[in-house]
Amino acid sequence: MLRSVHTQKSCSGKSAEQTCLEKSITDAGNRNILVRASSSSTTITKQTHSDDTSVAILEKHDAHVDPLSSSEPRPAATLHFHEKITADNSRHGGIHPITSLDSHQENLARLINKALHDLPDVLHDATPSPPTITVTLPSGRTATKRKPDFISVTRGPGMRSSLSTGLDTAKGLATAWQIPFLGINHMQAHALTPRLVSALNSPSTHPSPAFPFLSLLVSGGHTLLLHSTSSTQHSSLAATTDIALGDCIDKIARAILPPSPLPTGPLLETFAFPSHPPCYAYTAPPSRALELARLPTPYAWTLSPPLAETRGGRKSRSMEYSFSGLDSACRRIATGIPAADEPQRRHLAREAMRVAFEHLASRVVMALSTLENEARDRVPRSDGPELPLAGRDSDSRLDTLVLSGGVAANGFLRAVYVAPSPSLPCRALL
Repeated sequence: MLRSVHTQKSCSGKSAEQTCLEKSITDAGNRNILVRASSSSTTITKQTHSDDTSVAILEKHDAHVDPLSSSEPRPAATLHFHEKITADNSRHGGIHPITSLDSHQENLARLINKALHDLPDVLHDATPSPPTITVTLPSGRTATKRKPDFISVTRGPGMRSSLSTGLDTAKGLATAWQIPFLGINHMQAHALTPRLVSALNSPSTHPSPAFPFLSLLVSGGHTLLLHSTSSTQHSSLAATTDIALGDCIDKIARAILPPSPLPTGPLLETFAFPSHPPCYAYTAPPSRALELARLPTPYAWTLSPPLAETRGGRKSRSMEYSFSGLDSACRRIATGIPAADEPQRRHLAREAMRVAFEHLASRVVMALSTLENEARDRVPRSDGPELPLAGRDSDSRLDTLVLSGGVAANGFLRAVYVAPSPSLPCRALL
């Protein structure tokens, strides 16, 4: 059974590239590409897959004892620098490739230069002596810093023009410093976000959540359910066949809300639940039949759950997501609602999010059921040899769901996943 939900919110200040740092260092260690042996490894990493230009420096410690104090434990990793600049796409109503590219080209070099000031200092008694670089500080003085062990950068998925800016810059630095270059899939990075946060806050050598776990990656460009069994092993269980959830929410918000230069997705939640704190009052459907049913509303319209009314109901249990039909239905309904009828527009906003988020949860429930059945089939029988059973003991039991990506910041989405349900019992770790 699923026992905990980890949510990673985009408003936490963590960019997608920052989330890939744990995977960067893990991959580098697995492939033996670090250029020196030491008690720690450091990477400078860049993210330019969309409209955020982000640079970070992370150090992973092998020995979890502060070198200045033999008794004081330190976190398993240290984030020395992290800063991002987001392109101003407000006049486009969405992310514009050229505007984003111009922002990357304008800001990436400046952020890298700023990050170099925060590279770890060289310890005079370090053995062996690490490779160093000389950095010019804002005061004009120079300082000797530890050279990064490798460069990591987002290689995709994302907009090609934006990705190329970060990739070309990273390759140039790797060549100039003669250190390894590592490209990172930023969807894998999202899945590993909670383990990075754990490493930054705990001296444990075993970050949480432990493998295996499920990850639901929901953003403006992606909707993906993953099964993660290690830092480098992730299998896709379900993905959208048309538009992403975040794109769907943005389009519905633009149809329901007055025009705004601000991102419309977060505004839809605020509009739908205006109280402070918001009162979601959500109850999970007690049965599969009710989950697939059109719920009555006080108005002349209802919303059909995605894939629920396909021919013969075959799609209702398929491991896929679809949001284009919900988007079209909501926009069609919104055009018939007078602008002054705020209660009806608010009800439509709530229903649209409820239907979309329950559609997400339904595939998580189905995935859990399938994985549990597969594990049960591998239970050793008395008349045959013992077969391996991943998840048979407490150390490998699948009991965690990670919610990651921009839409994970939606409070109503988190309310749906922590609501008491016979199919998805869990407690939230927010």
